[in-house]
Amino acid sequence: MRKIIHVDMDAFYASVEQRDNPVLRGQPVAVGGTPEQRGVVMTASYEARKFGIHSAMPSRSALMRCPQIVFVPPRFDAYKAASAETRKIFFDYTDLVEPLSLDEAYLDVTVDKQGIGSAMAIAQQIKHRIQTNLHLTASAGVSINKFLAKIASDLDKPDGLSLISPQQAEAFLERLPIAAFHGVGPATAAKMKAQGIETGADLKQWDRARLIATFGKAGDYYYRVVRAEDNRPVNPHRIRKSIGAERSFSPDLRQREEMDAALVKIAQEVHQRLSANKRHGYTLTLKIKYGNYETITRSRTRESLIQEPEEILQLSRDLLSAHLEPNRPVRLLGITISNLAHPQSFQQLALDLSKLYV
Repeated sequence: MRKIIHVDMDAFYASVEQRDNPVLRGQPVAVGGTPEQRGVVMTASYEARKFGIHSAMPSRSALMRCPQIVFVPPRFDAYKAASAETRKIFFDYTDLVEPLSLDEAYLDVTVDKQGIGSAMAIAQQIKHRIQTNLHLTASAGVSINKFLAKIASDLDKPDGLSLISPQQAEAFLERLPIAAFHGVGPATAAKMKAQGIETGADLKQWDRARLIATFGKAGDYYYRVVRAEDNRPVNPHRIRKSIGAERSFSPDLRQREEMDAALVKIAQEVHQRLSANKRHGYTLTLKIKYGNYETITRSRTRESLIQEPEEILQLSRDLLSAHLEPNRPVRLLGITISNLAHPQSFQQLALDLSKLYV
């Protein structure tokens, strides 16, 4: 039985800004472009989240909700440096570290370098060292697989530490609201609730065939994870054929401005994942799922590598403009980079959202 830790930095970009600028501490902070620049919120501090401010929200909407909010342009060099320091800490305990982005990673500590034995004790040490060395906080989840560890890390944010033990796993999942399942977005949660699935216990009543018939190939995933089954290894050296990210929306998006704002956030995530894996690609694919669950994908391949974050965003917007059917609500948007290459000399490219407009 494996011992998996999921570490997730708390409001990472905003927390780095508050750490480096004492004036911002205790203030509602949004990292991103200003309302005058028609910018978008990348990350909001917990003080700002109390006002309902969240990632991908237009900055002018954030200002309306919280007139005292402070907008800060992103500093990706600082975030990358902090991320590198956290990973040094991770590698003190295990070589099985799988970064997901600059601010989160999975660790397999089934056999840990220091012989501590307890995954909870390791997670506590990691959190303590991040707070002591970097003056930042992280939340951690501990369990027997990736799925459960990811859910556990969200249970007590910020600065949380939660365990889902093997004995607790299935009963815990039966009580869990369906919207809290990792991999169930707002749109899918709404569809499940319409089918009478409110909790894991409700989901568990459905057999595999019915789930697949109703939710497509994701139905098999739902069938397994509600039974605490997830055999994916923590693999720091996996070969990726594509790297992408997607977001589902509830309610559906109806305005083009909302869709553009969502693409900014998705493009940011894709760029982070490319950076974490030190990869670039030649092909960008945009996925659009409409309100009736009809899904289309459209791709564009270039002769040169798609490297800069602005390129990811602009290509995605071009595909959206060319292929979005007018007056149709959108339930999900996704961006994937494929035909990956591994440049001999990789350089982190900063995403300056103050220059990106919606």
